[in-house]
Amino acid sequence: MSRVSPGRRITATLIGLVLAVVAAVVFAGSAAANSTGKGTSAMPGALDCNGFSPIQQSIKPTGVCTDVRGFPGVENANNYDGRFYDNGHYIGHDEPDLAFLSNRPGSGNNVTWTETLGTDPAAAPTVGTPGGDVTHWFELSIAPWFGMALCDPYSYPQSACKPNSDTNAPGRQFPGAPLKGNPGGGSSFLEVQFYPPGEGPFVNNISCDNTHWCASLHINDLECTLNFSHCNSNCEEPTNFAFIQKNGVPTGPAGPQVATLASYTPNDQTLLMNPGDTVKVHILDAPLPGGGGNALEVRIDDLTTGQSGFMQASAANGYMATNIGNCKGIPFNYEPEYSTAAAGNIVPWAALQMTISTEYEIGHWTPCQSLADGINSIDPFFLTCVGPYESTSDGGANNPEPDDGPCFPQGDTHSGLNPYGIFSDPNTMNGCLNFDGGGDVDFDGTSYWADWPTGIAPTGATPGSFAQSTPTSNGRRYEQSFFQTDLALSETTCAESFSGCTVPPNGPGNFYPYWSTVTKGNQCSIVFGNVSGGPGVNDYGKAAQYGADLRNEIGYDEFESTPTKALCS
Repeated sequence: MSRVSPGRRITATLIGLVLAVVAAVVFAGSAAANSTGKGTSAMPGALDCNGFSPIQQSIKPTGVCTDVRGFPGVENANNYDGRFYDNGHYIGHDEPDLAFLSNRPGSGNNVTWTETLGTDPAAAPTVGTPGGDVTHWFELSIAPWFGMALCDPYSYPQSACKPNSDTNAPGRQFPGAPLKGNPGGGSSFLEVQFYPPGEGPFVNNISCDNTHWCASLHINDLECTLNFSHCNSNCEEPTNFAFIQKNGVPTGPAGPQVATLASYTPNDQTLLMNPGDTVKVHILDAPLPGGGGNALEVRIDDLTTGQSGFMQASAANGYMATNIGNCKGIPFNYEPEYSTAAAGNIVPWAALQMTISTEYEIGHWTPCQSLADGINSIDPFFLTCVGPYESTSDGGANNPEPDDGPCFPQGDTHSGLNPYGIFSDPNTMNGCLNFDGGGDVDFDGTSYWADWPTGIAPTGATPGSFAQSTPTSNGRRYEQSFFQTDLALSETTCAESFSGCTVPPNGPGNFYPYWSTVTKGNQCSIVFGNVSGGPGVNDYGKAAQYGADLRNEIGYDEFESTPTKALCS
């Protein structure tokens, strides 16, 4: 059985509709008055992160969603050949990931990361020579993030869960076969996402502004039953979202049913961080203000500036679970799923096999010399990238991408959104986000060229890498780590014979970013990109570090290495 081509994730028509209905949204959050899925058809929201809800337009068509796995031997409207389909559309992403393991209590629900944020070259980005251009972070990854499994009885597989307990772990799923026995507890997926500077506004692009990083507490649920035998097509992958705020108060309603433009628009309380700042990120189950239980909390302390921000995934902050039967919102206090980060303590519906990890969402930027095929709306955009990165016509027999959209021109300030309280710094360059085709599935954008950081400091052409320490839990480092990527799910050439399932993917750049460690004296840093060679550098085999395709073991295409002693431990 050969692979099928990925379907469109967001259609151009849908993007136009999202922008066109902005005028119908009351910015202060009038949608909060109605939390029923079926009553929100005229209001944009976040009932489906992938943008395919037939009853609600997606308020952020460029949202970064959790990648969903497939199940072997199961063929239905939602699952085919190890891939998940949302309303008939394949929705895979490309997520190189470094996961950490520990059997110590607390390692699954209390983790601290320390990292130095990536920096850009002083020069503006260029579009002339793929593999040799000046490159900025927004071209490489639209959302580096930290992950954790969360307990949610209203999410796949729609079963009870006990917060902070390893009893939620699903039954072992090897060799590849439909899950039998214990399905595990209901699970949601936390991503503490960071957004690079340079390409705003956030609601339909990437950035908070042109000079700062910002971050969010982002949660995806999955409204499907065991083995995806039934999914509610109106709300398949709902999203809860709030920026990390200095005062801990969301900018707008956080729940999928009630999200507004304000939810995705930073304000003067949004924590903004400078490139090169060192930050400490603490993710834990924390007491609710005033008592009455706990909820997941994310706190970011900027050790360089002294500023801090936090967000709690609580009912009081507007976070909502989703009822699979009618898509209604249920005010909910999300909590961690597991006590430990032991192997097998996973989100059973997610493509990545992990609970504690660091990851870079890639494959969402193609730089352009000019743009074509414009679409008029409140905020005009384009569909076609013209320049040296596009060597094959989109939609052709040898190119699985229908187009490159949405694309925005250099200098665009998105002034059509100004009447609705949304303002943007001028966009840094002509470029396309590739959301219309489900990502850069012909692998010709910046993510797949050797334009990644070559060290912690930027060069004249490449950015400086994030520099991370091994995460800790209650002051102790994690014992093991492993590399993984779900790249193969987006390779249309990837077949059951493993032909065409390759890292790097089959693209003109012939490159895939990888993890390295840099050791100087007693200091060890985990970096990501293209860092190889030199004293104290270990690149773990570069792209080979991702190991073998485990399709025959876990039932879908996932490259994964064997766990070893944790990096920098």
